[in-house]
Amino acid sequence: MIINQDTCIGCGQCVQYCPVRAITMTDQSFALIAFDDCVECGVCLRNSDCPTDSIEQNDCPWPRSIRVNFSNPLAEHKETRIPGRGTEEMKTNDVTGRFKNGEVGIAFEVGRPGIGARLFEVEKLTVAMARLGIRLEPNNPLTHLIVDEDKGLLNPEVLNEKVLSAIVEFTVPINRTEEVLISAKEIASTMGTVFSVDLICKVEPDGSVPVVPFINNMGIPLSENGKNNLGLGKPLFMEEV
Repeated sequence: MIINQDTCIGCGQCVQYCPVRAITMTDQSFALIAFDDCVECGVCLRNSDCPTDSIEQNDCPWPRSIRVNFSNPLAEHKETRIPGRGTEEMKTNDVTGRFKNGEVGIAFEVGRPGIGARLFEVEKLTVAMARLGIRLEPNNPLTHLIVDEDKGLLNPEVLNEKVLSAIVEFTVPINRTEEVLISAKEIASTMGTVFSVDLICKVEPDGSVPVVPFINNMGIPLSENGKNNLGLGKPLFMEEV
């Protein structure tokens, strides 16, 4: 995004809408977008209601186009035909049957409004998971940026691109939960941004959640925002008996 300096009147109302604080007021009382920090999410353009229409969408050729695809919720990834940072929400498992008994779906959501993430920070996690022999979810757009699956390396052309957030997503046997979380915890101390961990598994017939003992064993507090899905949708996938 850019702000037309010829028409900007310096009202400053766009500043508050930038989720990565890339818009500031200059000494000349004009609003200015720090080009390298902008994640091309389009929030300022859609929501600030600029009185002079001074906010403009600039051209975003490769690799800057990555910022648009991962940060603008209206953009669609050409590889997956899915908008947003990841695959369909994990909460659709009651319909898709993507995660089976004995498995846990894991997602690392790297970056957040207020800080964002450079893709070289995301690569730290993809490399760590590759060392564990983990293959990432093929329908996740981040996976399409991997150029070396064995090492978990992203295309070097995109490493310095900044996005609002990106998701590292995969499925492993549930007994590998601690192994994965220990590795992620080690990487966390080297990260220049933040990331959260999402876990999903099927609930046992007795109502217990099989991934919880692994989390408790590590002394990790569970979020109170956890979700339970009742499976009322029509299953599109039936597990083999």
